[in-house]
Amino acid sequence: MNELDSRSLEKAKQLFLSGDINQIEIGTIKGLQQIHKYLFDGLYDFAGEIRKVNISKGNFRFGNSLYLEDMLNKIEGMKEDNLDDIIDKYVEMNIAHPFLEGNGRSMRIWFDLMLKKNLNKVVDWKNIDKKLYLQAMERSPINTLEIKTLIKNNLTDDFSLENIFKGVEASYYYEINE
Repeated sequence: MNELDSRSLEKAKQLFLSGDINQIEIGTIKGLQQIHKYLFDGLYDFAGEIRKVNISKGNFRFGNSLYLEDMLNKIEGMKEDNLDDIIDKYVEMNIAHPFLEGNGRSMRIWFDLMLKKNLNKVVDWKNIDKKLYLQAMERSPINTLEIKTLIKNNLTDDFSLENIFKGVEASYYYEINE
């Protein structure tokens, strides 16, 4: 893990230790921006700011910056009534990819906050294989069955700081290119 990731990981842990996590708006674009700003403030000059340029990863082009604001407003309005709704919202946010960098790390915390609020569960990220997760997310714009199955099979009601920290560390591990 590089120094930037290490510093951001410490900020992610501090978000929970400080109780600042309880001030985050749940399921909103503002809430996602709050998380991103917290994790990356001082590390990226664009921390918490919605991108204004197009980005891609591999052969996939994320939401077009010209329509990103409209996309984000539609995503924010999506239902959070059950697990499938929340996963659909998470997948759509991943397609939008509102930040230049740090989307996955921020969105997984945002996703867990929605799950905790609406279902009293969080994802047990440490039990989700990196390769399976990344493949499922890559295919999710076409078919959400894989990511839904992976998430459904790895939910927990263990909100202990130890479990949360292990999950955050696993989430950061997904972003390390090997």
